[in-house]
Amino acid sequence: MANPSSLLSEEQFQCSICLDIFTRPVSTPCGHNFCMACIGGYWDSSAVCQCPLCKETFYRRPDLRINTTLKEISEKIRTRLNLSEERSAQPGEVPCDFCTGRKLRAVKSCLVCLASYCQIHLEPHQRVNMLMRHKLIEPVSDIEDRLCKKHQRVLEVFCREDQICVCQFCTETDHRRHATVSLEEEFRRKKAQLRETEAEVQQKIQDRLKKVEEIRQAVELSRLGAQRETEDSEQVFRALVCSIVRSQAELLELIEEKHRAAERRAEGLIEELEQEITELVKRCTELEQLSHTEDHIHFLQSLPALPPPPHSKDWADVTVTSDLSLENLRSVVFKLEETLREELKNLYGIELKRIQQCAVDVTLDPNTAAPWLILSKDGKQVRLGDRRQALPDNPERFDPCFCVLGKEGFSSGRHYWEVEVGEKIEWDLGVARESINRKGVIKLGPEYGYWTVGQRNGNKYWANANPYVLLPLPLKPQKVGVFVDYDGGQVSFYNVEARSHIYTFTDTFTEKLYPYFSPNLYQKGKNTAPLIISPVCDTD
Repeated sequence: MANPSSLLSEEQFQCSICLDIFTRPVSTPCGHNFCMACIGGYWDSSAVCQCPLCKETFYRRPDLRINTTLKEISEKIRTRLNLSEERSAQPGEVPCDFCTGRKLRAVKSCLVCLASYCQIHLEPHQRVNMLMRHKLIEPVSDIEDRLCKKHQRVLEVFCREDQICVCQFCTETDHRRHATVSLEEEFRRKKAQLRETEAEVQQKIQDRLKKVEEIRQAVELSRLGAQRETEDSEQVFRALVCSIVRSQAELLELIEEKHRAAERRAEGLIEELEQEITELVKRCTELEQLSHTEDHIHFLQSLPALPPPPHSKDWADVTVTSDLSLENLRSVVFKLEETLREELKNLYGIELKRIQQCAVDVTLDPNTAAPWLILSKDGKQVRLGDRRQALPDNPERFDPCFCVLGKEGFSSGRHYWEVEVGEKIEWDLGVARESINRKGVIKLGPEYGYWTVGQRNGNKYWANANPYVLLPLPLKPQKVGVFVDYDGGQVSFYNVEARSHIYTFTDTFTEKLYPYFSPNLYQKGKNTAPLIISPVCDTD
C-alpha cells in the first residue's frame, strides 16, 4: 500500500506562518491549519484573535488541540526530508519543545514564547517573529523561572537597590523609585566585575604558588645549609680529634721516653752501688779475718799492710725522681688550644664567606645626617666637618649627635655590608630601628633601639649593650662587617681581614632597621678619617 505522504505534495503540509512543515499542527474553527506555536505567537502579538489566512475573527480565543492525523503525516514528511538529522538531546541538555518522537537538542530558548527550539524549529520562529520583540537566550530548562511571579512578564530589568531581576511592570510599581538597568547592562557590569575578581583570585593563587615555591626553595637551601654545616663541623671536629690523638700520642711517647731515661739512670746507679758494695764486702771480710787473730806480732804487722779503703761516694742526695713534670702536659694543652683557635678562625672564615653572599648596597641618607657631618657625593663616606651646615631641621635628621643612617631599611631577610674604619680611634657602627629618638643627646643600647659596637680611646672596643661589654680584640679591625638576620633576631659584627667574630646581639625585631654610622669627634686631629662603606669582596 502506498505511503499517504508520497501521494501529497509537501507544500500542503506547510504552515502558512512559518512556511515550514507543520510542528504540532492545530486547526482553527475556520478550518485552517497552523503550527501550535506559530498561531499562538501570532495571537499573542495581536489585539484580536483572527485567522491569518481568512481573517475570520474569534471573539473568544479558541481552545486548540493537536490534529493527530495531520501531525503523523507531517512527521513522516519531515523524516523523508531528513529534517531530523540534528543531534538528539543528551542527558543534561535542553530538548526542543516542538520535536515529536526523538527530541533534538535545543539551541535557543524564547522568553516570550516560553519555549526552547532546535535548529530546525528556530529558523521558522525567527522568520515569523523577526518584527516582534521575542527574546532569544541560550537554551534553559527552567524557562518559567524567567518570568516575574507577580506579573507573569519576562524578567528584563535589574534592580540595583534590591539586587533582583524584575519585569517592566515592576519598574512602574514596586521598583518605581529604584535604580534599574537592563539585564544586558547589569550582566556586562557584573561579568566585568567577575572577571576582575577572577583575575584577583588567579593573582592570589599565583602569589601563593610563588610563596609555596619560595618556601620550598628556602627549605632546600636550609637542607643544603645544614648539609654544609654538618660537613664543616665534621671537618673541624675531625681536625680537633686528630690533633688531640696526635698530641696524646706525642705526650705518651714523651712520658715513656722520660720513664726509660729514668730506668737507665737507675740501672747505672744500681750497678755503681753494687760495685761499691762488692768492694766494701771484700774489705769487711779482710778486716774480720784480721780481727780474729790472737798473734800480737802478726796483727800489728798485717794491719798496716791492708789496702786503703775504697773511695766511697756520698749517696745521700742521689735520687731517682718518680713524679713527671706537668710542663709537658701544659705544652701539649697549649698546642691544642692553638689548634682550636686556628680551627675557630677557619670556622669564622667559612661563616664570614657565607654571610658575604647576603651583601647589600648600602648608601648614606643625607636627610638623616647631623648638620656637622660631611657626606660624599656617592653616599659611601662620612666624616666630621669643621662647621655646622645650614640644613633643614626635618624630623628624621640627627641633631646634634654626629650620626647618619642608611637609606635602605630592612624588615625581613638577611643583609650584610662592610665599613672601613682604618686607623680611626673612635667610631660606632651597627643598626637602629626606625622610631629612634634623633634629637638631643641619644643613648646607645638595644633598649633605646640601637644595636652597635664601637671603638674608644684608640684601643678599647665596646658592645653598646646593657651593661656595656668590653671586647678584648687581639687585632685592631681595619674593616668591620655588619650582618643582620632580621627573622633570626641577630646583629653580628666581624673583623673582615682577620676573619674573626667580634660580637653578636640577639633580640626580637618588630620594626624596620636602618644601618647606623657615627665617625665621632676629631680627638685633636687623630680621628679625622672618614667611615667608608666599601664593596664586599671574598675573604679568600
